[in-house]
Amino acid sequence: MKRLFFMASAVSLAILVMAQTKRPVTNKAGGGPGGLAASIARGKVVYESTCLPCHQVDGLGVPNMNPPLSKTKWVLGNKGQLAQIVLKGLPGGQIDIDGDTFHNPMPAQASVLSDQQIADVLTYVRNNFGNKASAVTMVEVKAARAKTK
Repeated sequence: MKRLFFMASAVSLAILVMAQTKRPVTNKAGGGPGGLAASIARGKVVYESTCLPCHQVDGLGVPNMNPPLSKTKWVLGNKGQLAQIVLKGLPGGQIDIDGDTFHNPMPAQASVLSDQQIADVLTYVRNNFGNKASAVTMVEVKAARAKTK
């Protein structure tokens, strides 16, 4: 089980490093350039290349390892707190969600993803997997990033 955990972590990190490049873009209301639909579409690309190995195609994660993204207070609640998790990761790896504990460390994305990419992927997650919530803007992510320094 430990070997599988470390292999999954290593593969996720390799995919993350190879697949992502920072791209500067400006933010508009509705989740980013082109509005909500465009932000969700861009977020899906980031999700598939960065988040999917751990959180899975359906956003339900892996029991006891990677938490679900479906209808949880972490996803649907405070957007700044959610952005902080993506930016800083969860190095200790332990998080409790709806009575279940998950133990896989999440790597920090602050040096890998741009503010717009984080806003887009969080907007995608907040509007998929049974979720329906407001968009996350680049301004909100920028403010969360400033708190991490």
